[in-house]
Amino acid sequence: MIVGIPREIKDKEYRIAMTPGAVESLVHDGHTVLVETGAGVGSGFGDDEYAQAGAQLRASAAEVYGQSDMVVKVKEPLPQEYALLRPGMILFTYLHLAANWDLTEALLQAHVAGVAYETVQRENGSLPLLTPMSEIAGRMAVQIGAHYLEETQGGRGVLLGGVPGVRAGAVVIIGGGVVGANAAKVALGLGARTTVIDLNIERLRYLDDVLSGNLTTAASNHRNIFEAVRRAELLIGAVLLPGAKAPTLVTEEMIATMAPGSVVLDVAVDQGGCIETIRPTSHSQPTYRVHDIIHYAVPNIPGAVPRTSTYALSNATLPFVRDLAHRGLKDAVLADPVLARGVNTYRGQVTHQAVAAAFGQECVAITTLF
Repeated sequence: MIVGIPREIKDKEYRIAMTPGAVESLVHDGHTVLVETGAGVGSGFGDDEYAQAGAQLRASAAEVYGQSDMVVKVKEPLPQEYALLRPGMILFTYLHLAANWDLTEALLQAHVAGVAYETVQRENGSLPLLTPMSEIAGRMAVQIGAHYLEETQGGRGVLLGGVPGVRAGAVVIIGGGVVGANAAKVALGLGARTTVIDLNIERLRYLDDVLSGNLTTAASNHRNIFEAVRRAELLIGAVLLPGAKAPTLVTEEMIATMAPGSVVLDVAVDQGGCIETIRPTSHSQPTYRVHDIIHYAVPNIPGAVPRTSTYALSNATLPFVRDLAHRGLKDAVLADPVLARGVNTYRGQVTHQAVAAAFGQECVAITTLF
């Protein structure tokens, strides 16, 4: 198979889909790998490293898309890339379609096999290709929030860990999954007063057992969320429904009760966000204010640490990329239900239930389209 790796063009997105080592594995398997020139520079990988790994360099994204059977990316195609999509192509990347009808429509019209990292799901519900980026985003959320709490950034002027004789800052995390657990680790490590809210009491019990420090857990309901948000100096949205639009759990009314200069950060913004006042921003213009509360809503947080992120993502995706390249989409999907759950669009049909529900579309089982 011919596998293409284009350069990412999302604002300040410095990751690349595969490391030179991963490319070498594909080449060793007998596949051809096309890499757009300069694609790895932001992650510290030069064109020469990809050439030495056996990749063929291409001067433009159009060449990579036009000559590849499967395109492997980090982030979803942007509108200027839609024209490069073509029938029969496998697109393997983060898609987050439930919050993006324009991209969904583009994939359907182009009859692209859209395989989304974030919906590749094991029987136990775990998400092997989303987890590494969720770990990074969760850990970064606290350090980002701590930065914007500084008075020099327009924040409340609070040190999350406090000092002897001074109360530590209050961090509230909505969602106790991978993002929430990693955010809690960092917040507790700094010494912050940390509250994690989740629907799953067993998950809260687990977090209470494994996390040490100034931790409070609370069951998710309107009253508990309202009270926690009112006291929060850093509020982190970390809610995930695989493939689906995130539910709105924090209302504008709740945000208005926070102290001026507090910080709100929603890691789920690429799925619509769980906070009513959130809207996507970018690394170039990361924040805005509502009710004098700083909102940070960059949908590609791990792109700020691209070397770490690229290694973590490539390590996770490589086995699936090799399987798709070796078997082709049909045989790979029929052999692996974990990968089958990742297929969101195929032959002009929506094949993931949560995406279909988000737009009132019919969901067609992928196996009926082969």
